[in-house]
Amino acid sequence: MLDRIKKKIKKRAARRALLILSCLALAISCVMAAYSLVIPKTVTCFAEDEIPSYLGASFVASGEESEAGRTSGRYMLFGAIPVKSVTVNRIEDVKLYVGGVPFGLKFALEGAVVVGFEGESENPAYKAGLRLYDTVTKVNGKSVLGAADLSRAAESGGEITLTYERAGREGTVKFKPGYSESEKRYVLGIHLKDSGAGIGTLTYVLQNGEFGGLGHGVCDSETGELTKIVGGSVLGVCINGIVKGERGAPGELKGYFNSSKMGSIAKNTDCGVFGALAAAPAEITDKTYSIGLRDELKEGAATLLCTLDGGERREYRIEISNINRGATGNKCFTVKITDPELIERTGGIVQGMSGSPILQNGKLVGAVTHVMIGDPTVGYGIFIENMLNQTLSSGTSLAA
Repeated sequence: MLDRIKKKIKKRAARRALLILSCLALAISCVMAAYSLVIPKTVTCFAEDEIPSYLGASFVASGEESEAGRTSGRYMLFGAIPVKSVTVNRIEDVKLYVGGVPFGLKFALEGAVVVGFEGESENPAYKAGLRLYDTVTKVNGKSVLGAADLSRAAESGGEITLTYERAGREGTVKFKPGYSESEKRYVLGIHLKDSGAGIGTLTYVLQNGEFGGLGHGVCDSETGELTKIVGGSVLGVCINGIVKGERGAPGELKGYFNSSKMGSIAKNTDCGVFGALAAAPAEITDKTYSIGLRDELKEGAATLLCTLDGGERREYRIEISNINRGATGNKCFTVKITDPELIERTGGIVQGMSGSPILQNGKLVGAVTHVMIGDPTVGYGIFIENMLNQTLSSGTSLAA
């Protein structure tokens, strides 16, 4: 009887110990998740400031600071428990011109995107495995610079090999082009897109001409994937119309290109489009602004700058909320339009306003990036440092 009691006591103790360990493991997991959310992958701070702490965790460097001001290391709790590996980017207090003016983009794609087939069921390329929205990157082993490269490869009528990308994976197809009786030549029977264009809002221009705009990347309208751009031009734009946004139907700024080349595109990223201008637009050079980093951003009142069809850059009232200080992408906080005039004219945030600079306490703190389909007065914004990290690491050369 005594032995049975002892065994029961041991089992109960073991179960309690297991429960305590499980609870401890869950608590540690929750704590680590909290730190992962709060601490960004790249921590940006001014060169003269101390590296910020998060929830009692301090940064411990694992190497020396590079010439570009970058240092790798970990945030440690109590100086002993590692909670997240990060890169610290120390920058000078940047003075820049704030945008809020429209700009146009014309760009070449990396490869050629399939946008249609002629006679799909019998099309040789389709039967070989090529599909809609595949990006053709090579023809017979040579890089594709444009749709014309594929047309030339079909002229002989011989078998051709196409290399393509689909959802990040590479594949190949082999087939013989068909003969077109109407055109009296061999053709691929594929409709291709090798360039694009669009309108957005300029966010900032550094005093050396480097710029950032849009606050999000240029993406394929069908797949939603980031478009691979191999080069392009920046053009002036005149806004000549507004399609007002409504619930379930995003609005749009309509305009046209009104100038020759103003600059060049260097790269297209999730945090915006970046490059260099020959000169900043004259209407934004009357004043320079300091930037406000993510830890300076506060919930509450702010303003955005944008240009509507009157051609004048104006400041409009907004409210900022739901700040995710650990965000490294383009949805870092919520933006709500509160200015009656802007709501009356546009319905809220519309296409073409992406990149509109956000000001708070006299500093550039971010840019508008997205609109909520269900409520055009609400959208998202990006921390300005997320955009500047792309500019300052791009090595962009100034536009000629």
